[in-house]
Amino acid sequence: MIENTQNDIESKHKIKHHKNGKFKNIEIDYKSNLKKFIFDVWALFTDKTKNKTPPKGTIPVVKLTLEDITNMPNNSVVRLVHSTLLFKLDNQYILTDPVFSETIASLLFIAPKRFHKLPIDIEDLPFIDMVIISYNHYDHLDEPSIKKLKNKVGHFYTTLGIKQKLLALGVDSKKVSELDWWQSCINNSITLRATPSQHYSVRGLFDRNKTLWSSWIITSSKTNIFFSGDTGYFNTFKKIGEKYGAFDMIFLEAGAYNERWKEIHMMPEETVQAHIDLKGKILFPIHNSSFKLSLHSWDEPLTKVVNEAEKNNIQIAHPKMGEIISILSYKNTNKWWIQKN
Repeated sequence: MIENTQNDIESKHKIKHHKNGKFKNIEIDYKSNLKKFIFDVWALFTDKTKNKTPPKGTIPVVKLTLEDITNMPNNSVVRLVHSTLLFKLDNQYILTDPVFSETIASLLFIAPKRFHKLPIDIEDLPFIDMVIISYNHYDHLDEPSIKKLKNKVGHFYTTLGIKQKLLALGVDSKKVSELDWWQSCINNSITLRATPSQHYSVRGLFDRNKTLWSSWIITSSKTNIFFSGDTGYFNTFKKIGEKYGAFDMIFLEAGAYNERWKEIHMMPEETVQAHIDLKGKILFPIHNSSFKLSLHSWDEPLTKVVNEAEKNNIQIAHPKMGEIISILSYKNTNKWWIQKN
């Protein structure tokens, strides 16, 4: 069931953000084209920043079994890779942006390779009640993962324009719901709401901004959660926080940033400010420590966002990949990325 909860102001945004067959951001008109993409990729591969890739075995991973997942307590979460999170809420499993492949691009010669092993493989997961796909970039919509998951997922929730891609991957049409910004779906006791983000979409040469990108709110009987997807910092965070906060735990991107494209990927201090705007209780940084996607060292995002959070007296959780934590009670997780001599 899709519920439209837009007010008059948000309806104006709706008209604006999908005009002439393409979607637009609320606050900026981000200019991105093939030339800029090639330039950025070249910068990525010629940059001399040290430590962009961690030495093998640097990133600790907690190995999980089907029994471990089955025994996850309610109101808990585990980060598996990048922006892939597995929640257990009201005895239902919710998976975000499943990316289980070793590489994440269409062109294998430039494909970033995963830094670490997976805590668990798709084949070992239980039935997943819901999968959320925030938008269509390869590090969020991973074709091999969707093909493996499609028969063990109850329903896929995604943004406007992506359903056709999922159908092409073999997902049953009845198992896919597309949402516009500010729309919500109710699945048993869980409410999923698509909210704006500041980014862009592209998957090929001729489909730029033809599908929507979004953040998501996940609300169960006991928890209220915000998942950012990919986004730059923008004032709409405050509107989301005012209308739907406070949030028990906020999962915000903190990685793949650079001053040259900060409009679409938050800098670390902006991640912390977004958490404040959203009225979050616990900050959980994601979108880091799995793939080389920017010019910073692999461990810089966590170091910077943790330091910024601590300066602002914000509770921040940064568990190891595969480490199950509670959403409702703060756990002082170890700074595992700091290498001891």
